[in-house]
Amino acid sequence: MKTDFDLQQNILEKTAEFVKISLEKAESGHDWWHIWRVRNTATHIAKAEQVDPFLVELCALLHDIGDYKFHDGDEELGPKLIREFLESIQTPKSIIEKVDDVVRNISFKGSLNSHVEKSIELQVVQDADRLDAMGAIGIARAFSFSGYIGQSFYDPNIPPKPGLSKEEYKKRKSTSINHFYEKLLLLKDGMNTKAGRALAEERHRFMELYLEQFYKEWDGEG
Repeated sequence: MKTDFDLQQNILEKTAEFVKISLEKAESGHDWWHIWRVRNTATHIAKAEQVDPFLVELCALLHDIGDYKFHDGDEELGPKLIREFLESIQTPKSIIEKVDDVVRNISFKGSLNSHVEKSIELQVVQDADRLDAMGAIGIARAFSFSGYIGQSFYDPNIPPKPGLSKEEYKKRKSTSINHFYEKLLLLKDGMNTKAGRALAEERHRFMELYLEQFYKEWDGEG
């Protein structure tokens, strides 16, 4: 007889395979390795915060399926694809509902002007996802995405605009360096968990140091 653990492992294995196939041609900042890192970080935070590791891992695996950024701003595609997949592998409805809540509310733009009450699973996976947008990897991802969409990495004539609304953030044409001020440097203070905040400190400082060096080199002084 299969135990709950066996059933959970079966769901996770099938989900990982589904995600790998779905993201096979994804932009490098939002590919399987991004998912892999977020899953590992989320598992670490879940252990520290004593949160259900199965649900956290499942949400981490699925959090970027049907990302609106790559599907003409469609915010319903991801939840639809995820629900259809989970139903196809006979996932309990209660779990599907919890995953749906996380994937609908995890993104940075989703938190703008939002007062959603966050489940503990959402808090953990959101912290893990945001941590992957910080530090050395976060910097690499920011420039990778800018190149992917044909955006300049820096233009002194385009100032950053922090504090954007959700709709402004979605439509905003900016630069890689502006992205630090419009999102990346804001992430540390938005961490939900104690473990997430601890990890964010070092990554935040690294980004500050990077910007200091960037401006020195831009001005020919570094």
